This record gives sequence, structure tokens and C-alpha cells, in this order.
Amino acid sequence: MRISLRALRGRPPVVLLAVLAAALTLPSIPAGARAGGGAPAARTGTPGAAGGGSVTSLPLTGGRLPAGRTAGRFELLGVGWDGPARALAGGSVRVRTRDAVTGGWSGWHELETDGEDGPDAGADAAFGTAAVAGGTRRGATAPLWTGPSDGVAVEVTPGPAGPPPGLRVELVDPGEGVRSAGPRSAAAGPAAGDRRSGHHQAPRPEIVTRAGWGADESIREPDFVYTGPVRTVFVHHTATATEYACSDAPRLIRAVYQYHVQSNGWRDIGYNFLVDRCGTVYEGRAGGTDLPVHGAHTLGFNTDSAGVAAIGTFVTDVPPEPLLTGLARIAAWKLGLTDQDAAGSTRMVSGSDGSLYPAGTGVDLRTISGHRDAFNTECPGDALYPRLPDLRTAAAALQGR
Repeated sequence: MRISLRALRGRPPVVLLAVLAAALTLPSIPAGARAGGGAPAARTGTPGAAGGGSVTSLPLTGGRLPAGRTAGRFELLGVGWDGPARALAGGSVRVRTRDAVTGGWSGWHELETDGEDGPDAGADAAFGTAAVAGGTRRGATAPLWTGPSDGVAVEVTPGPAGPPPGLRVELVDPGEGVRSAGPRSAAAGPAAGDRRSGHHQAPRPEIVTRAGWGADESIREPDFVYTGPVRTVFVHHTATATEYACSDAPRLIRAVYQYHVQSNGWRDIGYNFLVDRCGTVYEGRAGGTDLPVHGAHTLGFNTDSAGVAAIGTFVTDVPPEPLLTGLARIAAWKLGLTDQDAAGSTRMVSGSDGSLYPAGTGVDLRTISGHRDAFNTECPGDALYPRLPDLRTAAAALQGR
């Protein structure tokens, strides 16, 4: 997944310009409601004792949003629309934001308009490619992690198909997390619930549960979708800031979760697991960490796989050793549940023409692969991708191979 942070050079005249600056109190409407023309609307998850987050949708009606408006504080944003995911193909979206603490404006950053993460047709499609209301399909850019912000400017240049209907900017406040009575983490080591089919089972790493990172379970689809046995783990990076406090990782995960569900219309967060710079492993999509939960992380190859996202940007930034250790531990354990050799290869079949391979094509992939091995993307970054051979070796050693 790319949450783009790339500064832009000058661009031609634009179709949309939205600058939000002065304070404005926004009305709240139930989660899942759609923003129409006119006033902005806040789609807010059911708050727990610690407070849930919200997604504020500001319609870019008539090609322009008047200046002098704000949605209050937010920490992640993206641009969405009604229509297919590729409706802005060939176009561009760029944004800049105002720091809520200093009042300074960032440079321009481009958002990816051709989504590379997402559900394949089938298990996720009933919820993931259709809007909650009216059967309208949704599209959205990759999100941008901004940190605490209170103003945003947006410029959209449409592609050959023209601007899609329902263009809007989605502003995510991750909140303080919903308190839950569930366990905060799953302890490391063997567990009675582990589903094992072979002898090369690596120890289970400690995993921070969804309750541990404060997931608002009321906003996701309540049921779970499973795939066949996991044969490949795809490594991603979130492309957010690399130098963050690990105590802030739950906020970032909550924001990505809310964007995936409330803005993109997916049934849950796309990744099965996430790992922060300190090596802490987090449960992603709900349904059971030791079960083959169908994710939305590698278009065309979400079947029989799991997606693990390294929190950070590793294009030039060197991935910290604790992060690499966390990736190796979760990959070794997850693959060991089905006796897959973490240093081996397996045959996968593409499920989408949008991947690197036409739908139905058989492909030999490493059991620990990078996102770029299956999709035209830089993910997981030029600094992390070359470390995958070492990661495979470490994971295989954990499996006792």
C-alpha cells in the first residue's frame, strides 16, 4: 500500500481547489451515511469509553469547495468518488495540509489514484466494491498520513474519462481508541488454538489484538470471510512516516482501518497483520489470527495468502532491525500453520487482470514475497525489498528448517 508523501513540482491548471482554514462545527450523522452536495458530514463510529474516531466527508461540489472552512482536526486523508476504482486513471490528485500545532502548511503531495490494494472479485466484492447505499461503486485514492492537521488544500486533474461524480475529500480522525473487554494481546509461544498441519511450526509471536489497538468493531462487516490455506505472505509498507514513536502506531492503524472501511467501503482493514518499527506485531483484519482470513492487500492474489504491512516508508529509509525481526516472526508462524517453507516457493493463480498477471495465470512466487512481485508498485520500497532474502532465511530458521 502506498500512502504517498511525495512532494510535487509545478502542475497545470486544476479542476478542484479546496482550502479549509477557519473553524466550523460539523453535524454528525450515522456511520456509513453518504455525504451529498452542500454541507459537510461527519461519519462517526460508535464511541466507547475511550472515544471512537470519525471520517468527515467534504463534498467537492461543482468542482470547487469554498475556502474558509475546516473539519476540525484530522490525521489522515484521501479523495473518494462514486464509480469504479479506476475512474481517475490517467489523472492526478495532490494535497497540502496545515499543521494543527504550528499552523504551517506542508508542500504538495501526490496521492495514488490507481488503487493497488483492494478486494478481488468474490468474497469481498459484495461489500468492498459496492457502496452501502444505492449499489453505487466507490473509488478512492491511497490515503495520506498527515499527523494532527486542521486545514487542507486539494487539487484534482481528471483523466481522459473526466471527473467522476461524488468527488469528496475524506478526513480521518483516529480518535483515542474504543475500549474493549477483550484481551489486549495474544501471548507469544504455542497456543491450543493454533491450527497446525505440519512439523515446522514456528513459535507464535506476541500479537497486539484489535482490542489492543482500539478498533471500533461497530464499523466493519460483522461476519468473516476465509480463503484456502495460506501459502504466501506478501510484505507491504504503509509508506507513512518512518521516524514515529511506536506508541503512536495504534493511532495510525485506526486511521487506516477507518479509511479502508468508511471511505473505501471495504469490509475491514485490508492487511492481515501490521508491524511497527519496534517489531511489535498487530492483528489486522478480524476473523482469527491463526485462521486464513481473506484480506484486501494484494490485488489478484488475496486468495490463499496473508498481507503483512511494515509501518513506515522504506524507499530510502533503512528498515530497523526490530521491524525485520517482527516481519520474520509473523511470517514464519503464519506459514508454519500450513507447513509452508518460509524459504520456499509456491504456485499461485492470479485472480485479477489488474495484477501483474492476467486472471487465471499460474505464477510461481516465493512464500514470502513483496507486494511488487504481484502488482506494478514500488511497495514495499527499494530499501525493504532487498532484505526479503534475509527475512526468508530468518523465518525458515524459526521454523527449524
